[in-house]
Amino acid sequence: MKLIVQKFGGSSLQTEAKRNQCAEHILTALQDGFKVVAVVSAIGRSGDPYATDTLLKLAGGNTPAVSAKELDMLMACGETISSVAFSALLQHKGVKAGAMSGAEAGFRTNEVYGDARITEMQTAALEGALKDKDVIVVTGFQGMTPKGTTATLGRGGSDTSATALGAALKAEMVDIFTDVAGIMTADPRIAGNAKPLKAVTYAEVSNMAYQGAKVIHPRAVEIAMQAEIPLRIRAFSEDGPGTIIRSTIDGAAGQDVKERPITAVTHKDNVCQIKAAGPNPKADVFTAMAEAGISVDFISIHPEFATFTIPSEKRTEALDSLQDLPHDVTWTDQCAKVAVVGGGMSGVPGIAAKIVTALEQQGIHVLQSADSHTTIWVLVSSPQLRNAVNVLHDSFLTDNNA
Repeated sequence: MKLIVQKFGGSSLQTEAKRNQCAEHILTALQDGFKVVAVVSAIGRSGDPYATDTLLKLAGGNTPAVSAKELDMLMACGETISSVAFSALLQHKGVKAGAMSGAEAGFRTNEVYGDARITEMQTAALEGALKDKDVIVVTGFQGMTPKGTTATLGRGGSDTSATALGAALKAEMVDIFTDVAGIMTADPRIAGNAKPLKAVTYAEVSNMAYQGAKVIHPRAVEIAMQAEIPLRIRAFSEDGPGTIIRSTIDGAAGQDVKERPITAVTHKDNVCQIKAAGPNPKADVFTAMAEAGISVDFISIHPEFATFTIPSEKRTEALDSLQDLPHDVTWTDQCAKVAVVGGGMSGVPGIAAKIVTALEQQGIHVLQSADSHTTIWVLVSSPQLRNAVNVLHDSFLTDNNA
């Protein structure tokens, strides 16, 4: 069958008017001859009755009293409500639609509650349902463990659900509908000159997502890339083409999307930099972080010290884990990580020099830097974040510099 997967985020489903706009995209796909698998998030955002964060507060918020397994039972309710409500809306419009849970649709996961990984897709029941229905609305963000319990896929898990279904069903396209009209060269709330991107490669957008761009979860991109299924990031409120993500232009075989030296400037705020100096401050420092369950980033290792970053909310926990080690530990809070991302920067001279020069000219102090073949990162103070993003965006991505 000719099939498309369309994912609708929580803010896209927040009101009846918005849900009707989402339904119009499904009706258009049906008119174009597609069967549709719609993947839905929980309705709304924190404060709305059925949003994931609202449900989380019912169990104690960030310090729940219940087990991770029980918490997943609760958090899965938001998507369940959303799927049935959206299916009912489509049926009222005359669409042959039905709703399925993640487990019914075939998601099999491990037992890492709250951040489960998909281990297998068993889509026979879903494919059977599509023989009688034109649209099946599937709960995003969740699957079933080997013991038959519900496990959620972590924040951004509905994106992953959509691309996993796209890969398993060999869909022709996966649409991710959001509040924005596509992927931008920077966060438009930070960079006033940010521009939309018509097309990006899987590698480019994956790096952007890992470096702070929030339009799609990086795990979702990786699944689509492995299955070579095109993705589109689109606004639910309009009919624009959005941003296409794939490795070819216009579907012409062998015609690669041009990987620009610089594609975008991304950022992550609320970062804490930690420096551990002393005798061989390497293995024991990172072992302590691992044992505390704290993910580290932006690692710089020198003979006399090691420097790395963590999320600011983990600072107290991290410092407590390091206090018994024979190192002089210092920290700098209120930091922000700014990244210049581009799939074609490898081997292009002068990019690092241009970054440092542009920041220095504006009095922006670089606390730390690192690079890979696709990304150059700098750490700056949070009060200088907005200025740093705009300076680097204007240096590389204005009409005169792109």
